[in-house]
Amino acid sequence: MQSLLKQHHKLSDADVQLQILSDIQSFGISEFRDKLSETAQFPLKPTQIDILQVNVGKMCNQVCKHCHVDAGPDRKEIMTSDTMEHCLNVLKSTAIQTIDITGGAPELNPNFRWFVEEISRLERKIIVRCNLTILLANPKYHDLPEFYKRHKINVVSSLPHFTSIRTDAQRGDGVFEKSIEALKMLNNIGYGHDPELQLDLVFNPSGAILPGDQLSLEMEFKRRLKKSHDIDFNNLFTITNLPVSRFLDYLIVSGNFEEYMNELANAYNPMAALGVMCRNMISVGWDGYLYDCDFNQMLELKLNVERPHISTFNLQELSSREIIVNNHCYGCTAGSGSSCGGATV
Repeated sequence: MQSLLKQHHKLSDADVQLQILSDIQSFGISEFRDKLSETAQFPLKPTQIDILQVNVGKMCNQVCKHCHVDAGPDRKEIMTSDTMEHCLNVLKSTAIQTIDITGGAPELNPNFRWFVEEISRLERKIIVRCNLTILLANPKYHDLPEFYKRHKINVVSSLPHFTSIRTDAQRGDGVFEKSIEALKMLNNIGYGHDPELQLDLVFNPSGAILPGDQLSLEMEFKRRLKKSHDIDFNNLFTITNLPVSRFLDYLIVSGNFEEYMNELANAYNPMAALGVMCRNMISVGWDGYLYDCDFNQMLELKLNVERPHISTFNLQELSSREIIVNNHCYGCTAGSGSSCGGATV
Protein backbone atom coordinates (compact mmCIF):
# COMPACT_ATOMS: atom_id res chain seq x y z
CA MET A 1 0.00 0.00 0.00
CA GLN A 2 2.73 2.50 0.91
CA SER A 3 4.63 1.82 -2.32
CA LEU A 4 1.46 2.50 -4.27
CA LEU A 5 0.91 5.81 -2.50
CA LYS A 6 4.45 6.88 -3.38
CA GLN A 7 3.49 6.55 -7.07
CA HIS A 8 0.69 9.10 -6.68
CA HIS A 9 2.52 11.76 -8.70
CA LYS A 10 2.84 9.36 -11.65
CA LEU A 11 -0.86 8.50 -11.96
CA SER A 12 -4.18 10.27 -12.27
CA ASP A 13 -6.31 10.36 -9.13
CA ALA A 14 -8.80 7.87 -10.59
CA ASP A 15 -6.02 5.47 -11.57
CA VAL A 16 -4.48 5.65 -8.11
CA GLN A 17 -7.80 5.04 -6.38
CA LEU A 18 -8.68 2.09 -8.60
CA GLN A 19 -5.29 0.50 -7.93
CA ILE A 20 -5.71 0.99 -4.19
CA LEU A 21 -9.19 -0.54 -4.31
CA SER A 22 -8.00 -3.47 -6.41
CA ASP A 23 -5.33 -4.24 -3.80
CA ILE A 24 -7.80 -5.40 -1.13
CA GLN A 25 -7.13 -9.11 -1.73
CA SER A 26 -3.68 -8.56 -0.24
CA PHE A 27 -5.29 -8.28 3.19
CA GLY A 28 -7.84 -11.03 2.80
CA ILE A 29 -10.95 -9.48 1.24
CA SER A 30 -12.59 -11.18 -1.73
CA GLU A 31 -13.00 -9.24 -4.96
CA PHE A 32 -16.50 -7.78 -5.14
CA ARG A 33 -17.27 -9.65 -8.37
CA ASP A 34 -16.40 -12.91 -6.58
CA LYS A 35 -18.84 -12.03 -3.81
CA LEU A 36 -21.55 -11.39 -6.41
CA SER A 37 -20.75 -14.75 -8.02
CA GLU A 38 -21.23 -16.53 -4.70
CA THR A 39 -24.84 -15.34 -4.69
CA ALA A 40 -25.42 -15.90 -8.44
CA GLN A 41 -25.61 -12.17 -9.19
CA PHE A 42 -22.58 -11.82 -11.47
CA PRO A 43 -22.56 -10.35 -14.02
CA LEU A 44 -24.77 -7.61 -12.61
CA LYS A 45 -27.42 -6.54 -15.15
CA PRO A 46 -29.95 -3.69 -15.32
CA THR A 47 -33.59 -4.23 -14.41
CA GLN A 48 -34.94 -1.21 -16.24
CA ILE A 49 -33.77 2.35 -16.82
CA ASP A 50 -36.18 4.82 -15.29
CA ILE A 51 -33.80 7.43 -13.82
CA LEU A 52 -31.38 9.70 -15.68
CA GLN A 53 -28.99 11.27 -13.18
CA VAL A 54 -27.18 14.28 -14.60
CA ASN A 55 -24.11 15.89 -13.04
CA VAL A 56 -24.25 19.43 -14.44
CA GLY A 57 -20.87 20.44 -13.00
CA LYS A 58 -18.36 20.02 -10.20
CA MET A 59 -18.35 23.65 -9.07
CA CYS A 60 -19.68 24.09 -5.53
CA ASN A 61 -19.77 26.78 -2.86
CA GLN A 62 -18.76 24.16 -0.24
CA VAL A 63 -15.83 21.79 0.24
CA CYS A 64 -17.27 18.85 2.20
CA LYS A 65 -14.85 16.35 3.69
CA HIS A 66 -16.79 13.29 2.52
CA CYS A 67 -17.53 14.54 -1.04
CA HIS A 68 -16.99 11.77 -3.59
CA VAL A 69 -17.20 14.32 -6.42
CA ASP A 70 -14.28 16.34 -5.02
CA ALA A 71 -16.41 19.41 -5.70
CA GLY A 72 -15.51 22.94 -4.68
CA PRO A 73 -15.31 26.60 -5.73
CA ASP A 74 -12.17 25.96 -7.78
CA ARG A 75 -13.68 23.29 -10.04
CA LYS A 76 -14.34 24.52 -13.58
CA GLU A 77 -16.08 21.46 -15.09
CA ILE A 78 -19.52 22.67 -16.22
CA MET A 79 -22.06 20.95 -18.49
CA THR A 80 -22.82 22.95 -21.64
CA SER A 81 -26.28 23.70 -23.00
CA ASP A 82 -25.51 21.45 -25.99
CA THR A 83 -24.99 18.47 -23.69
CA MET A 84 -28.16 19.39 -21.82
CA GLU A 85 -30.00 19.37 -25.16
CA HIS A 86 -28.85 15.78 -25.69
CA CYS A 87 -30.27 14.91 -22.24
CA LEU A 88 -33.57 16.53 -23.19
CA ASN A 89 -33.64 14.56 -26.45
CA VAL A 90 -33.21 11.33 -24.48
CA LEU A 91 -36.18 12.24 -22.29
CA LYS A 92 -38.29 13.07 -25.36
CA SER A 93 -37.47 9.78 -27.06
CA THR A 94 -37.81 7.41 -24.07
CA ALA A 95 -40.21 6.68 -21.24
CA ILE A 96 -37.65 7.63 -18.56
CA GLN A 97 -39.75 9.39 -15.93
CA THR A 98 -37.23 10.82 -13.46
CA ILE A 99 -34.30 13.15 -13.97
CA ASP A 100 -32.00 13.59 -10.98
CA ILE A 101 -29.90 16.76 -11.23
CA THR A 102 -26.73 16.88 -9.18
CA GLY A 103 -23.31 18.51 -8.98
CA GLY A 104 -21.30 20.17 -7.23
CA ALA A 105 -24.01 22.65 -6.53
CA PRO A 106 -26.13 22.21 -9.68
CA GLU A 107 -27.57 25.71 -9.30
CA LEU A 108 -24.13 27.17 -10.12
CA ASN A 109 -24.42 25.97 -13.72
CA PRO A 110 -25.47 29.10 -15.69
CA ASN A 111 -28.00 27.03 -17.67
CA PHE A 112 -29.52 25.32 -14.63
CA ARG A 113 -32.86 27.17 -14.65
CA TRP A 114 -33.31 26.83 -18.39
CA PHE A 115 -32.61 23.10 -18.13
CA VAL A 116 -35.17 22.64 -15.35
CA GLU A 117 -37.79 24.63 -17.26
CA GLU A 118 -37.31 22.49 -20.36
CA ILE A 119 -37.60 19.26 -18.36
CA SER A 120 -40.69 20.61 -16.62
CA ARG A 121 -42.37 21.07 -20.00
CA LEU A 122 -41.87 17.33 -20.59
CA GLU A 123 -43.80 16.60 -17.37
CA ARG A 124 -41.13 14.41 -15.79
CA LYS A 125 -40.27 14.13 -12.13
CA ILE A 126 -37.35 16.42 -11.30
CA ILE A 127 -35.01 15.85 -8.38
CA VAL A 128 -32.47 18.54 -7.48
CA ARG A 129 -29.72 17.71 -5.01
CA CYS A 130 -29.40 21.06 -3.28
CA ASN A 131 -26.76 21.67 -0.61
CA LEU A 132 -29.09 24.25 1.07
CA THR A 133 -26.40 26.88 1.68
CA ILE A 134 -26.52 27.86 -2.00
CA LEU A 135 -29.92 29.46 -1.29
CA LEU A 136 -28.12 32.01 0.90
CA ALA A 137 -24.83 32.29 -0.98
CA ASN A 138 -25.81 35.23 -3.18
CA PRO A 139 -28.97 37.36 -3.63
CA LYS A 140 -29.47 35.93 -7.13
CA TYR A 141 -30.19 32.53 -5.55
CA HIS A 142 -32.64 33.78 -2.91
CA ASP A 143 -35.64 33.08 -5.16
CA LEU A 144 -34.65 29.46 -5.77
CA PRO A 145 -37.24 28.10 -3.29
CA GLU A 146 -40.02 29.73 -5.33
CA PHE A 147 -38.43 28.41 -8.53
CA TYR A 148 -38.37 24.91 -7.05
CA LYS A 149 -42.01 25.26 -5.99
CA ARG A 150 -43.14 26.48 -9.41
CA HIS A 151 -41.72 23.37 -11.05
CA LYS A 152 -42.69 20.99 -8.18
CA ILE A 153 -39.08 19.92 -7.78
CA ASN A 154 -38.24 17.19 -5.29
CA VAL A 155 -35.51 18.85 -3.22
CA VAL A 156 -32.98 16.41 -1.74
CA SER A 157 -30.46 17.95 0.64
CA SER A 158 -27.57 16.68 2.73
CA LEU A 159 -27.72 17.28 6.46
CA PRO A 160 -25.14 15.11 8.25
CA HIS A 161 -26.66 15.64 11.68
CA PHE A 162 -29.26 17.55 13.69
CA THR A 163 -26.49 19.27 15.68
CA SER A 164 -24.21 22.03 14.49
CA ILE A 165 -20.96 20.53 15.78
CA ARG A 166 -21.26 17.33 13.73
CA THR A 167 -22.64 18.99 10.61
CA ASP A 168 -19.99 21.71 10.56
CA ALA A 169 -17.22 19.17 11.18
CA GLN A 170 -18.16 17.43 7.93
CA ARG A 171 -19.31 20.34 5.78
CA GLY A 172 -17.58 23.47 7.08
CA ASP A 173 -18.00 26.15 9.75
CA GLY A 174 -21.43 27.78 9.80
CA VAL A 175 -23.02 25.30 7.39
CA PHE A 176 -25.51 23.97 9.95
CA GLU A 177 -26.90 27.41 10.78
CA LYS A 178 -27.26 28.28 7.09
CA SER A 179 -28.83 24.89 6.35
CA ILE A 180 -31.43 25.44 9.07
CA GLU A 181 -32.26 28.86 7.65
CA ALA A 182 -32.61 27.39 4.15
CA LEU A 183 -34.85 24.57 5.41
CA LYS A 184 -37.10 27.16 7.07
CA MET A 185 -37.31 29.04 3.76
CA LEU A 186 -38.46 25.83 2.07
CA ASN A 187 -40.92 24.99 4.86
CA ASN A 188 -42.39 28.49 4.68
CA ILE A 189 -43.48 28.00 1.06
CA GLY A 190 -44.91 24.53 1.61
CA TYR A 191 -42.01 22.10 1.31
CA GLY A 192 -42.33 19.25 3.77
CA HIS A 193 -46.08 20.00 4.13
CA ASP A 194 -47.65 20.12 0.66
CA PRO A 195 -47.75 16.58 -0.85
CA GLU A 196 -46.55 18.01 -4.18
CA LEU A 197 -43.50 19.67 -2.58
CA GLN A 198 -41.21 16.89 -1.43
CA LEU A 199 -38.30 17.76 0.86
CA ASP A 200 -35.90 14.91 1.66
CA LEU A 201 -32.69 14.92 3.68
CA VAL A 202 -29.57 12.80 3.25
CA PHE A 203 -27.50 11.43 6.11
CA ASN A 204 -23.87 10.33 5.71
CA PRO A 205 -21.90 9.02 8.70
CA SER A 206 -19.18 11.40 9.84
CA GLY A 207 -16.49 8.71 10.00
CA ALA A 208 -15.46 5.23 8.89
CA ILE A 209 -18.66 3.54 10.04
CA LEU A 210 -21.86 2.27 8.42
CA PRO A 211 -25.02 4.37 8.82
CA GLY A 212 -27.56 3.27 11.40
CA ASP A 213 -31.08 2.06 10.68
CA GLN A 214 -32.71 4.47 8.23
CA LEU A 215 -36.18 4.49 9.79
CA SER A 216 -34.85 5.01 13.31
CA LEU A 217 -32.59 7.85 12.18
CA GLU A 218 -35.45 9.46 10.26
CA MET A 219 -37.67 9.43 13.37
CA GLU A 220 -34.86 10.93 15.47
CA PHE A 221 -34.07 13.63 12.89
CA LYS A 222 -37.74 14.58 12.62
CA ARG A 223 -38.14 14.77 16.38
CA ARG A 224 -34.99 16.80 17.00
CA LEU A 225 -35.38 19.21 14.06
CA LYS A 226 -39.03 19.86 14.94
CA LYS A 227 -38.32 20.41 18.63
CA SER A 228 -35.23 22.59 18.19
CA HIS A 229 -36.00 24.45 14.95
CA ASP A 230 -39.67 23.77 14.03
CA ILE A 231 -38.54 22.14 10.77
CA ASP A 232 -40.46 19.45 8.87
CA PHE A 233 -39.30 17.21 6.03
CA ASN A 234 -40.55 14.07 4.27
CA ASN A 235 -37.87 11.37 4.19
CA LEU A 236 -34.36 10.78 5.47
CA PHE A 237 -32.06 8.79 3.18
CA THR A 238 -29.04 7.07 4.72
CA ILE A 239 -26.09 6.76 2.34
CA THR A 240 -22.92 4.84 3.10
CA ASN A 241 -19.67 6.71 2.52
CA LEU A 242 -17.97 4.93 -0.37
CA PRO A 243 -14.16 4.70 -0.57
CA VAL A 244 -13.95 7.20 -3.43
CA SER A 245 -12.22 10.58 -3.80
CA ARG A 246 -11.97 12.63 -0.57
CA PHE A 247 -13.36 9.90 1.65
CA LEU A 248 -10.80 7.41 0.33
CA ASP A 249 -8.09 9.99 1.00
CA TYR A 250 -9.39 10.30 4.57
CA LEU A 251 -9.41 6.53 5.06
CA ILE A 252 -5.80 6.21 3.92
CA VAL A 253 -4.44 9.20 5.83
CA SER A 254 -6.25 8.17 9.02
CA GLY A 255 -5.15 4.54 8.70
CA ASN A 256 -8.75 3.30 8.51
CA PHE A 257 -8.80 1.96 4.94
CA GLU A 258 -8.23 -1.74 5.66
CA GLU A 259 -10.58 -1.81 8.65
CA TYR A 260 -13.34 0.02 6.77
CA MET A 261 -13.09 -2.20 3.70
CA ASN A 262 -13.27 -5.26 5.96
CA GLU A 263 -16.35 -3.81 7.63
CA LEU A 264 -18.06 -3.22 4.26
CA ALA A 265 -17.15 -6.67 2.95
CA ASN A 266 -18.25 -8.45 6.10
CA ALA A 267 -21.60 -6.66 5.94
CA TYR A 268 -22.24 -7.68 2.30
CA ASN A 269 -25.96 -8.31 1.83
CA PRO A 270 -27.11 -10.08 -1.37
CA MET A 271 -30.60 -8.60 -0.89
CA ALA A 272 -29.07 -5.12 -0.94
CA ALA A 273 -27.28 -5.99 -4.18
CA LEU A 274 -30.63 -6.70 -5.82
CA GLY A 275 -31.67 -3.07 -5.36
CA VAL A 276 -28.50 -1.11 -6.13
CA MET A 277 -29.11 2.11 -8.05
CA CYS A 278 -26.97 1.15 -11.06
CA ARG A 279 -29.65 -1.36 -12.05
CA ASN A 280 -32.30 1.27 -12.90
CA MET A 281 -30.26 4.43 -13.47
CA ILE A 282 -27.82 5.94 -15.97
CA SER A 283 -25.38 8.57 -14.71
CA VAL A 284 -24.40 11.39 -17.08
CA GLY A 285 -21.13 13.21 -16.48
CA TRP A 286 -20.72 16.95 -16.98
CA ASP A 287 -19.10 16.24 -20.37
CA GLY A 288 -21.89 13.90 -21.49
CA TYR A 289 -20.14 10.57 -20.94
CA LEU A 290 -22.26 7.80 -19.44
CA TYR A 291 -21.66 5.72 -16.31
CA ASP A 292 -23.46 3.06 -14.28
CA CYS A 293 -23.51 5.37 -11.23
CA ASP A 294 -21.92 8.61 -10.04
CA PHE A 295 -19.29 6.68 -8.06
CA ASN A 296 -18.13 4.96 -11.25
CA GLN A 297 -18.19 8.40 -12.82
CA MET A 298 -15.67 9.71 -10.30
CA LEU A 299 -13.46 6.68 -10.96
CA GLU A 300 -13.79 7.28 -14.72
CA LEU A 301 -15.34 3.84 -15.31
CA LYS A 302 -17.45 4.56 -18.38
CA LEU A 303 -20.36 2.33 -19.39
CA ASN A 304 -19.55 -1.02 -20.95
CA VAL A 305 -20.92 -0.11 -24.41
CA GLU A 306 -19.31 0.91 -27.68
CA ARG A 307 -20.04 4.66 -27.49
CA PRO A 308 -20.85 5.65 -23.90
CA HIS A 309 -22.04 9.20 -24.54
CA ILE A 310 -25.39 10.93 -24.15
CA SER A 311 -25.30 11.96 -27.83
CA THR A 312 -25.49 8.28 -28.85
CA PHE A 313 -27.89 7.13 -26.14
CA ASN A 314 -29.41 3.77 -27.08
CA LEU A 315 -31.93 2.55 -24.52
CA GLN A 316 -32.04 -1.01 -25.84
CA GLU A 317 -28.25 -1.35 -25.78
CA LEU A 318 -27.96 0.19 -22.31
CA SER A 319 -30.72 -2.02 -20.93
CA SER A 320 -28.80 -5.18 -21.85
CA ARG A 321 -25.30 -4.07 -20.83
CA GLU A 322 -23.14 -5.61 -18.14
CA ILE A 323 -22.74 -3.23 -15.19
CA ILE A 324 -19.13 -2.45 -14.30
CA VAL A 325 -18.32 -3.33 -10.70
CA ASN A 326 -15.24 -2.86 -8.56
CA ASN A 327 -14.42 -3.14 -4.88
CA HIS A 328 -15.93 0.24 -3.99
CA CYS A 329 -19.29 -1.41 -4.75
CA TYR A 330 -19.11 -3.07 -1.33
CA GLY A 331 -20.32 0.29 -0.01
CA CYS A 332 -23.67 0.03 -1.81
CA THR A 333 -24.29 -3.57 -0.74
CA ALA A 334 -23.32 -3.47 2.94
CA GLY A 335 -25.99 -3.85 5.60
CA SER A 336 -29.27 -2.33 4.45
CA GLY A 337 -27.67 -1.17 1.21
CA SER A 338 -27.10 2.32 -0.08
CA SER A 339 -28.31 4.30 -3.07
CA CYS A 340 -29.18 7.87 -4.00
CA GLY A 341 -32.59 7.07 -2.56
CA GLY A 342 -31.20 5.69 0.67
CA ALA A 343 -31.29 2.10 1.95
CA THR A 344 -32.17 -0.55 -0.64
CA VAL A 345 -33.72 -3.11 1.75
